[in-house]
Amino acid sequence: MTTSPEPATASVRRLPNLFDIAALICITAALIALAHEARHTFAPLVPGEIGDIHLDPSYLPSYALRTVMRMFAALAASLLFTFTYATWAAKSRRAGQILIPILDILQSLPIFGFLTFTVTFFLGLFPGRVIGAELAVIFAIFTSQAWNMAFSMYQSLTTIPGDLDEACRGFRLSAWQRFWRLEVPFALPGLIWNMMMSMSGGWFLLTAAEAVTVGHTSFMLPGIGSYIATALQARDIKAVLFAILTMLLVILAYDQVLFRPLVKWSTKFRVETTPGGDDDDEEDPWVLALLRRTSLLRWTNDKLAMVFFAVSGLRLRVLPVLRVRAAASPSRVLDAVWIAGLTGVVLFSAGKIWVFCAASLTFGDVGEAFVLGLYTLARVVLLMALATLVWVPIGVLVGLNARWSARVGAAAQFLAAFPANLFYPIFVSLIVRFQLSPDIWLTPLIVLGTQWYILFNVVAGARAFPADLREAARNFRVGGFLWWRRVILPGVFPYFVTGAITASGGSWNASLVAEIATWGNTTLRAHGLGAYIQQATSDGNSAKVLLGMVVMAGFVLTTNRLVWRPMYAYATRRLTL
Repeated sequence: MTTSPEPATASVRRLPNLFDIAALICITAALIALAHEARHTFAPLVPGEIGDIHLDPSYLPSYALRTVMRMFAALAASLLFTFTYATWAAKSRRAGQILIPILDILQSLPIFGFLTFTVTFFLGLFPGRVIGAELAVIFAIFTSQAWNMAFSMYQSLTTIPGDLDEACRGFRLSAWQRFWRLEVPFALPGLIWNMMMSMSGGWFLLTAAEAVTVGHTSFMLPGIGSYIATALQARDIKAVLFAILTMLLVILAYDQVLFRPLVKWSTKFRVETTPGGDDDDEEDPWVLALLRRTSLLRWTNDKLAMVFFAVSGLRLRVLPVLRVRAAASPSRVLDAVWIAGLTGVVLFSAGKIWVFCAASLTFGDVGEAFVLGLYTLARVVLLMALATLVWVPIGVLVGLNARWSARVGAAAQFLAAFPANLFYPIFVSLIVRFQLSPDIWLTPLIVLGTQWYILFNVVAGARAFPADLREAARNFRVGGFLWWRRVILPGVFPYFVTGAITASGGSWNASLVAEIATWGNTTLRAHGLGAYIQQATSDGNSAKVLLGMVVMAGFVLTTNRLVWRPMYAYATRRLTL
């Protein structure tokens, strides 16, 4: 992997300069603001105060900061989950046989399914404290962020070029060194784009996370999501527009401060033998340029980097799943024991679910849930096909142009973050005005938040495509349809499969907010499993919620086994460098 050359600079002075002072002022101000808002987290949970959401726009800065704090807390938890869960699944063949199907199920389960069982747990964990409700909301946001990041990491670890793997063995790198020197850098370009998508996914389902109603338990935590939910309930279009503007400003802020520097930095880790492309000529983002002009902060960063690499150079054995072993033929006896154990766990779990549901459900309820699942499946298949045809070519063209990637990145984050329920006034008004069918005209709401998984992953794949291979294609004058079929589509295909898997699961999840649309006192319902689960959650019917989640998991697992897993295996076997 080549690294982009750092700009020539004079020797770094240890004394702070004006840029250090400016950076320290910004950091101090941010810490004070975070501390001011964090104090509410440990306050007593007084009835009435937690749901007191004001629609005065002057409250929006405070609400926005509370929301951003929850989202970045969930993002940190998602990164920890990604580095452990995805690595274990990629390193252990037997663990992967169970961890990846579980991940398939988790990323498709609706947020209401998690809230039904987690709200009571977290509120009981910290009785009488706001932190219980905060943790419930953070966990709900985590469920909309973690899965696609884990899939991205897993895809990267399973498609590492063989020559780089052999080089690690030749240099006798320990498992810890290999993880931080090869695997994490190789995964970074795709992972960063999926982090951006995860933040947008959190915004997309924010109203469901911050405004929770589960049976007799109901609360709204101050934030953009609860503000939007209150504005929609009050039919206050002006407040909705203020919330959209605030959300746009927040997304632009963290894109400029965090993600744009990270995307530029990640170009150092592309797999290529010679530097090339237009990334090296692209100007540094202003935040990265500011940090490079500081003295004290750069000196501190260099010292921390030295400590980190000194630690990573030790032959630590901290995680057995990171251990690199020589290839060996799998043991049939151990495989048989492993499969038998998994079968026993599945049968035991199925028995528990049956006992729980049999007391209050009938076979008619099961048939109803299955038929409603077919309705949602038809919507997901249709919209996935349309999203693929539209966003794969656009993602390739954007990813191959560094300047366009920077410009489109923030816009795509905002569009991906746009909550579907903000379109409720338009869709409900049009459907009622022209007496349209909700089964058809509520369907586009599903794709609003999920199509971006395909775009972001294809952009990441195009950005990571080796510049020397692009140059070779130009030298051989490969163009037109042949270039798409033989050069770029095989190169981005593993990334597309990752995006398609998460988009498919996200579409099932998005059906919760797409198959029921409410505007004031008017509520429209489409036939589908999402509307079924949302209604059961509002009614506090845990048996029907569990039934809907099981049926949804069955559809997702079947689709992944018949479609996505064969495509993923083909990408790993035939389309790696």
